[in-house]
Formats: sequence, structure tokens, C-alpha cells
Amino acid sequence: MTTSTPALAADLKSFIEGLPKAELHLHIEGTLEPELLFALAQRNQVQLPYATVEELRAAYAFSDLQSFLDLYYAGAAVLQTEQDFYEMTASYIGHCRSDNVRHAEIFFDPQTHTERGIGIEIVFAGIARALREARDAHGFSSAIIMSFLRHLPEEEAFITLEAALPLRDQYRDLWIGIGLDSAERGNPPEKFTNVFARCRQLGFHLVAHAGEEGPPEYVRDALDMLHVERIDHGVRSEEDPVLMARLAKQRTPLTVCPLSNLKLCVVNDMTEHNLARLLHAGLAVTINSDDPAYFGGYMNANYLAVAESLQLSRTELVKLTRNSFEASFLPIAEKQRLLLELDGYCMAH
Repeated sequence: MTTSTPALAADLKSFIEGLPKAELHLHIEGTLEPELLFALAQRNQVQLPYATVEELRAAYAFSDLQSFLDLYYAGAAVLQTEQDFYEMTASYIGHCRSDNVRHAEIFFDPQTHTERGIGIEIVFAGIARALREARDAHGFSSAIIMSFLRHLPEEEAFITLEAALPLRDQYRDLWIGIGLDSAERGNPPEKFTNVFARCRQLGFHLVAHAGEEGPPEYVRDALDMLHVERIDHGVRSEEDPVLMARLAKQRTPLTVCPLSNLKLCVVNDMTEHNLARLLHAGLAVTINSDDPAYFGGYMNANYLAVAESLQLSRTELVKLTRNSFEASFLPIAEKQRLLLELDGYCMAH
């Protein structure tokens, strides 16, 4: 794998770094940097199979999604208290603010923690405390999307939902949606038709990972069987021209994660990534960081990587950013405010 391309002009690099952005595809557990992971392991007396931060970083060479997930779930074992979840989330917010991310819609996987005996209320409380503090202190806008692990049975998703629902009023200001993630192969969307129908009745926004390693059919089934409003990843949609036309016509957002795709060998070289082709085909493509601690970069790093490798213009980069605000689940007035900020930035630069 390589991302070697002509270096970006300094003025374009500066323009990208200053762009107001929204992030719509981010797993909070995937922001657990090795330094914090080691600190939490020591605090909670969790034995890690790596002796040093450097040894852990060296393990971040993945052959596919499953090889990443094995390490991801092992790392999550250090998260045990509300304070742990708070510190992890606060660290992510720091990266967002540095990258001019104005709004983030954050996935979290309660089943990763409840199956270890960590109460779901602990997970909610730690994440929410950090997000509310950032909102009150800095005006940082955010929401959370509770995701089900697709390699587990639908019955366990129902159990997770029922455990979380008593907390809904307490976190109504943040908890807006339901997602579906984890290993795609062999776990089609249809497996979760009933629990997504229940979540739709409850009024949650719905999203699902599809078309990353799974086929284009998974994208179609996520739309038709789960009735999702956004597709997370969706890069393999390009293999189906009929699906592409539908996604373009409906303006169904795709939350694409370029550095993740490179790190997990969805593409072998960033110059091969189809993000620009999807954008030119009229799809509502957005850029996101997925699991940035593991995949080599937060939002600005992803924008810079595609701008460099795909030689994107300012107009195309602004379109991607505009898509991210429009595809968010923010109220219309908030979307308009952020779009005006984006317009003002572009006029000034």
C-alpha cells in the first residue's frame, strides 16, 4: 500500500485544514490511541499482549476487516469505568476541534462492553458527559448513534435495545439514532429486519454499514429491508449501475472512510479509491475517519489524503464538506447555520 502522490500546494493544504466539517462515521472505541489504551490498562489492571506503545502500533497492519476487529475488541477491554469512556471521548473531541469539525455523529457499540460485564448506563454516561461539556464550553455539536454488532444474533440486538430504552429520556439531547456495524461478510442486513423495524417505530434515525466488504446487494437490502437513511461506507455500490443511479437520484448519503479503506485493503492504493468517481456520478459522498486511532488519521488527514491522491479541486472538497452538513441529522436551522459558515469561509479564502 502506498499514498505517494505529488505534494499538495501549501495554500490548498491550509484551505482544507480550515474548512468547517461534519463527521458522520466515527466509532468512538476506534479513537482509543495506544497511549491512552496503555494508561487505562494500567489503571484498570488489564494485561495487554503488547509490552510497549510502539509494539502495539506495529500490530496495526491489517489484512482485512476481521483482522482489525480482533485487535479493536481486545483494545476495548481496557474501558471499564465512566471515567474511561469520558476520557476517550474528550480526547476525540480535542482532535475534532483541531480539525475544525463543527458537528460529529458518533457510533458506540454497547455490546462490546456489556458482554464484558460493563453496564450500558456506564457507557452512555461517560460518552455523554464529555459531549455535553464540549457543547457547553465550546459550542461543539454532537449526537450519538447506538450500533448493533452484526456478527451477533438479532435477539441480542433486541436485548441491547431494551436495556438502553430506559435511558432514552436522560440522553434525548444526544441519542438520535441506531446503526449496524462489525463484520459484514456473512451477516446481511436482512438478519436485523425486525429490530430495525422496532427502532423505526420508536422514531430513531437509522443507518447501517454496507458495501465495504459486503456486496452491493447489502446496500440495496439495507435501504429496502432496514429502511436506513444513510449508508456507512457503500464504496462497492459502484459495481451495480442500477444501484448507483438510485443512490444518485435519492441523494442517499454515503459516509466514506478513505484511510480506513486503505488500511483494511479495500483499496491497495489511495489513487485507486473511487470517492471522486462516486462524487462525479452525483452521489452524496462524505468523508469520515471511521476508527482513526487504528487507521492513521482523523478528519483532516482523510481530506488531505484524498485531495492529494485524487487531485481534488477546491470545488470538489467544498462539495464533500457541504454534503456532510446536509447529510447530518441536525435540525434544518442548524444545518443552515453551518452551511452559511462554510460559505463564509469559502468567500474569505
